[in-house]
Amino acid sequence: MSEQTQVIFTGGLFLLTYAMIIAEKIHRTVVALAGALIVILAGVISQEKAIEAIDFNTIGLLIGMMIIVGITRHTGVFEYMAVMAARKSRGEPLTIMLSLSVITAVASAFLDNVTTVLLVVPVTFAIAERLKVNVVPMLIAEVVASNIGGTATLIGDPPNIMIGSATGLGFMDFVINLTPVIVVVLIATLAWLRVLYRKTLITTPDLKAEIMAMEPEKQIKDGPLLKKCLMVIGITILGFVLHQYLHLESATVALGGAILLLLLTREEPEHALHAVEWPVIFFFAGLFMIVGALEEVGIIEAVARKSLELTGGEIRSTGLLILWLSAIASAFVDNIPFVATMIPLIQDMGRLGGITDLNPLWWSLSLGACLGGNGTLIGASANVVVAGMAEKRGILITFIHFTKVAFPMMIMSIIICTGYLLLFFL
Repeated sequence: MSEQTQVIFTGGLFLLTYAMIIAEKIHRTVVALAGALIVILAGVISQEKAIEAIDFNTIGLLIGMMIIVGITRHTGVFEYMAVMAARKSRGEPLTIMLSLSVITAVASAFLDNVTTVLLVVPVTFAIAERLKVNVVPMLIAEVVASNIGGTATLIGDPPNIMIGSATGLGFMDFVINLTPVIVVVLIATLAWLRVLYRKTLITTPDLKAEIMAMEPEKQIKDGPLLKKCLMVIGITILGFVLHQYLHLESATVALGGAILLLLLTREEPEHALHAVEWPVIFFFAGLFMIVGALEEVGIIEAVARKSLELTGGEIRSTGLLILWLSAIASAFVDNIPFVATMIPLIQDMGRLGGITDLNPLWWSLSLGACLGGNGTLIGASANVVVAGMAEKRGILITFIHFTKVAFPMMIMSIIICTGYLLLFFL
């Protein structure tokens, strides 16, 4: 296969893979692995180089956190927090929606977004049923909050994990640079939701009294296990805060926390590994191999050159282009393959354009890709998962309805981020 043929073949295969991931006719993990296999069989990239292209720091971090969360969910602590929030809100549906959204946002900063909504949503259904209110506003609020909260830290959202792993940016770098704007975005979004649903979420005093009668303590299923889990989560978060100073990769911290929890709880490894979403792990592996093939044939470098021609290599226009392109693209396609492609692209833009400090571009990519997922129902994995959970209960959240509510909020969040980036970084 000639060099030019390899470029055309690899580029065409990447676009086909992307289109099939968006179409969701075949599971995205199967599509990614099939694409990776084809580039190896076609001789575009050797098996050794394909395996080298896999970012095992990202993989290790995801596996470690999934094990910790998988064990912790048996304690009932998340149900406890949700019921406590409902009681503190005095059974007011609108206040409950805002309280659960805040809990979801904070939890999503330290847990995977999908895991967070899987834990919070079932309790939301139960509370909405008792109050006899429409659950859809609450679900949309929680999904939007999960994507916002996940943007604040290194471990909150897969795009951030990927960016941190590729660049060496640490947990505190993300907290210091992204958390301030995320707090502003969350407050603005909650204010928007409050205005939007103030006349929708109304119930009776009797039904409020039922919520006040719920006992949070009864949600805790295993007290001793909870103490061990909270201790290990605390140690793990401390590890993330200090990992740069200790010269440890974030994957080492996460896997270390998972191993410590397994030792303390004597949990059977088979049970603990059930909590790992293996399709997600293998999806990442396949994707990294395909992007490795794009780098191998020079497509990433060529696109980087074209982008630099468009912006003139000027940091401000490049940063804003990345922010808005990431946001709009991530609203309609999964942000994980998009970010996997953008990372080497930005690295090449820095090398070719002589940009010494790439950090503003990484913050632009993170904010755009993570917050852009709020734009439509298919923009982020958490959105799709919640829609599926609702459908199982006979509640339909349509693409149009979700987009009508969420897309304007997403645009507002990106406008806020534009101001923030221009003020402090660009």
